Amino acid sequence: MPYASCRTKCLLLAVVSLTPGVAAAVEPLDTFSVSLGGYVTRFDTRVRVDGQTLGGTSIDLSKDLGLDPDDMIGFAGLTWRPFERHEVGLAYFRNEVEADRRLQRDIVFDDIVYAASATVRGHYGIDAVEAYYTWWGFLEENWALGPRLGVTWYRVELGLELEADVDGEPVADGTLDDTVKADLPAPTLGAAWRWTPAEDWRIVADAGWFSTEINRIDATVTYARAGVEWHPWARVGLILDYTLSDIDARTEREAFTGQLQLRNSGLRMGVLYRF
Repeated sequence: MPYASCRTKCLLLAVVSLTPGVAAAVEPLDTFSVSLGGYVTRFDTRVRVDGQTLGGTSIDLSKDLGLDPDDMIGFAGLTWRPFERHEVGLAYFRNEVEADRRLQRDIVFDDIVYAASATVRGHYGIDAVEAYYTWWGFLEENWALGPRLGVTWYRVELGLELEADVDGEPVADGTLDDTVKADLPAPTLGAAWRWTPAEDWRIVADAGWFSTEINRIDATVTYARAGVEWHPWARVGLILDYTLSDIDARTEREAFTGQLQLRNSGLRMGVLYRF
């Protein structure tokens, strides 16, 4: 009987440990995590593209070109903490919009003049890859705090193509068509904070700022993120956070000379797998 009783107890412990619905209390930090979800984003963007002979017009992508600043896009991210106080992470998203618009004013774009009342097709695409490192200098049972060094690499593409002249007459494809592409690194230096106020809940917050002039780019960058995670299962949780990234950059590079003012903000919702 003692042997049977011991065997029964061991079997019950094994079954309980393998049950998906059983979750241990979430800790402030994970060893590894992968997140996937949707991003209800808003891009408020102004761009000026100077040419060889003419200074460019500051273009509001929403007001001047009719490019919808609101969109629902996907995102992916991962984190890894190879040592107790050292964490690295990556995240990625992409957004792309296009629209036709009858211009309300003259626009100079990379030495090309698009006259008021002409109809143009605008195209805007952005790829963003974020990488960061956090040293958790303060690590307690239910909270962690430390300095954070991050950089987001933006690849921006903006194109204008003339669709119809000022009289509304269609023009041949390629009559006036230009596209510029630019790679823009946006570093930030700040802090990260994690807090577990209850067994299944975790509060997250990151913030950073940086101003630099490097490689013919003069930029000021602000970044912030705050959110909550709910972990009712052992390895899987739900995340909800709000992010803000603000960049004001002036560049004098061969591929892009001008100014980019990019404000990206929005609500992210997704699923997180962790251990």
